[in-house]
Amino acid sequence: MSTSSSFSRSLSEERPVAALWGCQLNAGTRTCVVKEDDDLLEHLVLLKTICLGAEARDELHVVAVDSKNTYGDHKPVPIAALRTSVLPMISLKGLELVPPVTFMLKCGAGPVYLSGQHITLEDDAKYEAHKEEFSKEDTGDEDDARAS
Repeated sequence: MSTSSSFSRSLSEERPVAALWGCQLNAGTRTCVVKEDDDLLEHLVLLKTICLGAEARDELHVVAVDSKNTYGDHKPVPIAALRTSVLPMISLKGLELVPPVTFMLKCGAGPVYLSGQHITLEDDAKYEAHKEEFSKEDTGDEDDARAS
């Protein structure tokens, strides 16, 4: 099953919590790793934009990714080839990655900026049970107030 279809299915069963995410790759920092938290929740990284910084030279910049989505050997897969004079930015739609995800600047000095969302899927059943627990406590407090 593909990640996008399982993510679409999951959205109907779970509450997504999204946080803005981003990183910079350059000659000094050629990799960026997005790890999943130890919270037993499902995490996804939605990569939205890859763009060159204003100070990037007019050379080829290749960005690759390695994640759990990769089949077989974990070899980095190129996802963008940018050049200031030709294509300084790309917008992505539907690139959903399961952490841990490693982004790499395979070629070029950068800076290259990556941005998107880090999605955490909360189990809706747990949320509803927690919400119901609070509403019962509130009702109990009102009953106690009326009895006094």
